[in-house]
Amino acid sequence: METKQKIEEALKGLKEREKEKAKAQKTEHKEHREHKENREQSSEKLAVILVRGTIGIRPEIKATLFLMRLRKKNSCVVLEKNKSNLGKVFKVKDYVAYGEIDDETLKDLVAKRGKEGRKYFALNSPRKGFARRGIKTSFKRKGALGYRGSKINDLIRRML
Repeated sequence: METKQKIEEALKGLKEREKEKAKAQKTEHKEHREHKENREQSSEKLAVILVRGTIGIRPEIKATLFLMRLRKKNSCVVLEKNKSNLGKVFKVKDYVAYGEIDDETLKDLVAKRGKEGRKYFALNSPRKGFARRGIKTSFKRKGALGYRGSKINDLIRRML
C-alpha cells in the first residue's frame, strides 16, 4: 500500500510540474510575440547614400550596390536596420555614407524626391560639398564615407 501511495504522489507531482511548465511556455511565447511586435513597430531605418561612382570597383561590391538599388552617384535608399541589410552596408562601406534617418527627414525626402511606396531616391550633390577631405576618406577622418550616425540627416537635407 505504501508503495502505491508513493507512486500516486509522484505522479501527482509530475502532473503539477508539467502543468507549470506548459503555463511557463505559454507566457514565454506571449512575451516573445509582444517583443517581436514592439520591435516591428519601433524599427529603425537606415539611409544609405552612394557617394563614389561604380567605375572600376570589384564585381561583388557592384552587385551588392545593385541589390540595394544604388546605381548612380548621389542616389539614396532607405532600408530597415536588420542583420541582412547591415551586412550589405558593411560590404560597401568604402563607397557609401550611411546612418540612422529620423522620421522628419524621411518625410521631407519622400515629399521632395519620391513617392510614398518607393524607398530609393535621386539626390543632388550636397551644398557646401561632402567634407574637407573629400569622398575617398572615412567620416571619422573628416571625409564623407562610412557610418555617420544621426549626422546623415544633415547630409540628406543639404542634398535635397
